Amino acid sequence: MIGEARRLVVKVGSTLVTNHGEGLDAEAIAAWAAQVARLRADHREVVVVSSGAIAEGMQRLGWKRRPQSMHELQAAAAVGQMGLAQAYESGFRQHGLRTAQVLLTHADLADRQRYLNARFTLRTLLQLGVVPIINENDTVVTDEIRLGDNDTLGALVTNLIEADVLVILTDQNGLYTADPRKVNDAEVVHEARAGDPRLEQMAGGTGSAISKGGMLTKVLAAKRAARSGAHTVIASGREPDVLLMIAAGEHIGTLLRASTSPLAARKQWLADHLQLAGTLEVDEGAARALTKGGKSLLPIGVKAVNGEFERGAVVACTLGNGVEIARGLINYSAQETRRIAGHPSSQIETILGYVDGPELIHRDNLVAL
Repeated sequence: MIGEARRLVVKVGSTLVTNHGEGLDAEAIAAWAAQVARLRADHREVVVVSSGAIAEGMQRLGWKRRPQSMHELQAAAAVGQMGLAQAYESGFRQHGLRTAQVLLTHADLADRQRYLNARFTLRTLLQLGVVPIINENDTVVTDEIRLGDNDTLGALVTNLIEADVLVILTDQNGLYTADPRKVNDAEVVHEARAGDPRLEQMAGGTGSAISKGGMLTKVLAAKRAARSGAHTVIASGREPDVLLMIAAGEHIGTLLRASTSPLAARKQWLADHLQLAGTLEVDEGAARALTKGGKSLLPIGVKAVNGEFERGAVVACTLGNGVEIARGLINYSAQETRRIAGHPSSQIETILGYVDGPELIHRDNLVAL
């Protein structure tokens, strides 16, 4: 399964890249570069998603704790990105490999055209034998367009290029049944199904003062990556030749298997939206039609409309408990949706004076979650 993977996304965390915030670990980066070079020689494609820009900037600026101010974070990222790119360039150059820095935000992936542009650019780089080094564009990002953390970014890139495996390298040996720092008999989970709710309970907690994420973000990233059919391995980045062992199919760390069929490309793009323009609360009949019947969402099934959005926005469909069951591109604005909600489609023209379609969200533009 893993041993047959031809395209891998490798995400490396801040703690590993910066040796717990002491500065970029050139030796570790060189070791990963050597492993990627051997994978490339085996005709495998590798994309690296690397944290560390903010942490490196903090070290260069003499800051001991991650700042809260957005402008300070952006300044740290701007300082740190210089060193991060240089470290990877130097590490891979030793093996005759070229690298490319790619900085992304959610806005790059939320717009369909920019999403496709990013997809084609990354695929072209891989065809050229270049190793893309990807990070969130923290220098210009705002809360409204944040991806949130590089575990999530790793999953989004996995889906974007339809990779076979997402490898998340961390300072832990994998996912434990409980926090090993607090529970002495906690054991590594060797294999499980990505998306199993029990995994999220095991992975509670946040990251260190250097990193933003924790094990929970990795479990959620695996769940997201599984939507495109990719398996996820969470393993220690300090394990010698860890990438080679994973690529050879050896049992190391935690394997979270994808058990669902990959979504079609357009629906994958919809599923990967992190920020939604609004929500529609639907009744149980509409929920069944969306999740089990593969049907479109009609106005009559909508009980409430939350948020302000325009026609063509991505909105979530929820039940009364707030749990999202589907999302899609809506055919009417929030104001128009409120006017026709709860009414049969045959009354849309009478209510609005025109009709753009009988559906609020057509099934071709909708994905059940």
